[in-house]
Amino acid sequence: MSEKKILFIADRISPFVGQSPMADYCKQLPQSIQELGNDIRTFMPKWGPINERRNQLHEVIRLSGMNLIIDDTDHPLIIKVASLPSARIQVYFIDNDDYFQNRQQESDKDGVEYQDNDERTIFFARGVLETVKKLRWNPDIIHCHGWLPALIPLYIKTAYSEEPAFRDSKVVYSLYDKAFNNTFSERYPEILLTKDMKPGDEGTFQTPIDFNALMKKAIDFSDGVIRNSAQVDASLIEYAKAKGVPVIADDASGLDASIINDFYNKI
Repeated sequence: MSEKKILFIADRISPFVGQSPMADYCKQLPQSIQELGNDIRTFMPKWGPINERRNQLHEVIRLSGMNLIIDDTDHPLIIKVASLPSARIQVYFIDNDDYFQNRQQESDKDGVEYQDNDERTIFFARGVLETVKKLRWNPDIIHCHGWLPALIPLYIKTAYSEEPAFRDSKVVYSLYDKAFNNTFSERYPEILLTKDMKPGDEGTFQTPIDFNALMKKAIDFSDGVIRNSAQVDASLIEYAKAKGVPVIADDASGLDASIINDFYNKI
């Protein structure tokens, strides 16, 4: 197969955050897929605990500076970049003082989940897509990992569907263990709308909008699904199959990049 441009978007990637099955997998997979002859770009959030000096992050001025409006409030988008130490892969970091600076991941250091996690999904997804547009790099495959990129499939198939960068992109979504317990605001379907989206373009959300509801929304607009943990709720896999979305399973401990690469080529 010819070289593909593959965009990886992940909640976490080691060694920038502590080791976990997702963080380790999202480090290994882009490297392995690149070794198969593909062109790779990678994005993740700039979580507060990430040490910028140790990881050699620096701001990319030409990509930063845009304001993203969420629920009538401006939020500046800051883009930073570093390299995976063991590979020639650049990792772009989405940063913002309100959503990521000096803040943990799903919850604070006391385990209390952030009440604006819903807005964080909106800012992160839009921040990634706007930055990719500026890179003038058109991905063939967009592979999302975890809860934070959950709106990427929806935006690709609606608000960004006519953008030259994404017009031909296919979206693969990797499912992992349940990441949070709180529910999102009832206004979430309203505040996620952007560009020329109209109410209803986002489809119907299961209510309350909990973790599974968010994952189902990601599945609704994806071209393929990968079960990346044995602990994934079985109802999500059945939901994807009922929707006719191709599903495969993979485990970080037994990573076979050729299987994933074949999946990319088939969807």
